[in-house]
Amino acid sequence: MDRLSDIGEIKRIMESSGFSFSKALGQNFIVNPSVCPRMAEMCGADKECGVLEVGPGIGVLTNELCKVAKKVVAVELDKRLPEILAKTLHDHGNVKIISGDIMEFDLHKLIQEEFEGMEVVVCANLPYYITSPVIMKLLEEKLPIKALTVMVQKEAADRLCAQLGTRECGAVTAAVRYYSEPQLLFKVSAGSFMPAPKVDSAVIRLDVRQNPSVELCDEKLFFRVIKASFAQRRKTVVNSISSSLGIDKGTVTAVMEQAKLDPLSRAEQLKLEDFAALTNALWEATR
Repeated sequence: MDRLSDIGEIKRIMESSGFSFSKALGQNFIVNPSVCPRMAEMCGADKECGVLEVGPGIGVLTNELCKVAKKVVAVELDKRLPEILAKTLHDHGNVKIISGDIMEFDLHKLIQEEFEGMEVVVCANLPYYITSPVIMKLLEEKLPIKALTVMVQKEAADRLCAQLGTRECGAVTAAVRYYSEPQLLFKVSAGSFMPAPKVDSAVIRLDVRQNPSVELCDEKLFFRVIKASFAQRRKTVVNSISSSLGIDKGTVTAVMEQAKLDPLSRAEQLKLEDFAALTNALWEATR
C-alpha cells in the first residue's frame, strides 16, 4: 500500500480500527511521502539483505523497506498495531511483525533466527524519548549488523554526529564514534509528521565498525571515564573524574600529564584518541 503517508489514508485507517495516537509511546506518523523512500534507499539494504525495523507504526517505512530488502522484521511495542500492519502490509510476503519491547529482546538470537545467511541493517523512525537507549543497545551488544539508519530529533542527530573536541559533543557522541562512523543524511521538518512534533528531525546513518576505532586496556573503564568527564561539563576532566570515580585528584592530574593532555582540559576539548590515552594511563596507574 503506497498511500500510507497520505493524511486522509492515515485518518481512514485510524477511524476504521479505532486507533488513537499514544503520547506515552511518542507516536508521530510520517505524512511526507518523500521521506521513507529516501531512508529505504540510503539505509544500505538490497535484495540479499535483511532489515530490522524498530517501531513500524502503521507501516509507512516498512512498506518501502519491503521493496528494497530480501526480508524485513519489524518490532512493535504497541499491541494495537500488528492487526493494522497485517492489513497495510498484506501486499508484501517478505515482512514479519513481532510484538514486544526492543529493549528486552535477545537481539543476537533474533538476528540469527530471522536473518540466517544475510547481511543485516537497522532502519527505524525512533521515538524521541528512547533514541539513545535503542541506539546504544544496538551498538553495545556488538550485533552482526552493517549499519543503523534512524530518524531522530534534529538536536539528537547533531549530537550523535558531532566531532569529538567540539562543543556539540557529549558522552553519547564518544560512544557512537567508538562503535561506528556516523553521518547526517538529511533533515526532516516537523510538518512531515502527524501529529506534528514541536521540533524538526533528521535522518542519520551509523556505519558499524568491524573493530573499535581506538585500542583500550579496559573498555568498561573507558566508558566510565567518558561518562564521568561529561557529567560536569563546566569542570575540568581532572575534577570531574576525581569526584565521579573517587580517584585522588593528584593521581588524575599525573595520569593526564602522562597521556600528554592538558590537566585543565574540559571534556568537550578532548578527542576520542585522547580519552583512550587517558583511560589506558589511568588503568596502568590504578590497577
